[in-house]
Amino acid sequence: MTEPSTRQPIWKNLGARFVSAVIMAAVLFIPFYLGGYFWAVTIGILGARAAWEWVDITDVSTKPLAYGIPIAGLIAAIIAHFTGYGAWIYGIIFLTAAIAFLERLTRKTGEKVWAPFGAAYIILPCVAAVMLRGDGIGWDDQGFKLLTYLLVVVIAADVGAYFGGSYFKGPKLVPKLSPKKTWSGLISGVIFGVILGALFGYLLKMGPFKAGLIAIPVVLVSVIGDFFESGIKRRMNVKDAGDILPGHGGILDRLDSILMVIIFVHFLAYFYNFFELI
Repeated sequence: MTEPSTRQPIWKNLGARFVSAVIMAAVLFIPFYLGGYFWAVTIGILGARAAWEWVDITDVSTKPLAYGIPIAGLIAAIIAHFTGYGAWIYGIIFLTAAIAFLERLTRKTGEKVWAPFGAAYIILPCVAAVMLRGDGIGWDDQGFKLLTYLLVVVIAADVGAYFGGSYFKGPKLVPKLSPKKTWSGLISGVIFGVILGALFGYLLKMGPFKAGLIAIPVVLVSVIGDFFESGIKRRMNVKDAGDILPGHGGILDRLDSILMVIIFVHFLAYFYNFFELI
């Protein structure tokens, strides 16, 4: 007779996670569909919250200015994009990181490197998400297809890893960074990501074979992003970056994988047109 408890971990927090995911998707869909300023404002709000959470978990003696610097830098970078000063964005990120570093130096507490690194880590993917989405409206817009493809692959990988790792268990992947993640979870995540990526490519005529193939590095980069934040949280001795999303934690906990993926695709776009790959 099978013990009921052996499969219980699969369903742990599943209800809260599902409800939070549905609500978040419903809230984000309209601005995501419309793109342009609507999406930029939404990303600005999410990015500001993520910056707030980053400061919370990495600053041992938080001051109001520590929160304001990365948020102000994010807003300035988004405005630069829409006002034709896109070339200034990297300068704004560098300046924001430098000011965050100097602000942390004045207090002489904690590890100083997390302030400038966090500013860049939050601002760059947020602005890149606005740039990649563009201002086209609806299903036929390339920016809409691109970000939807990335979200589908990352979410599919996350779901596949959650269920596959919970069910099959087995050897740990990198226990020092994330003690719950297993090789079975990684393999399940890759499989789910490839299947859903190929399906999405077929439905929107993006090329199912290439869409499935490119899903592999996308999934692997998302895993790196997940491990990166897990390592930060373990170093700072915190379980979650926040508690705004029941079952998920904070905005950073939910976006850690996609942030790294968007950075990856953003720099990839300098060498290749993403839509020529899939």
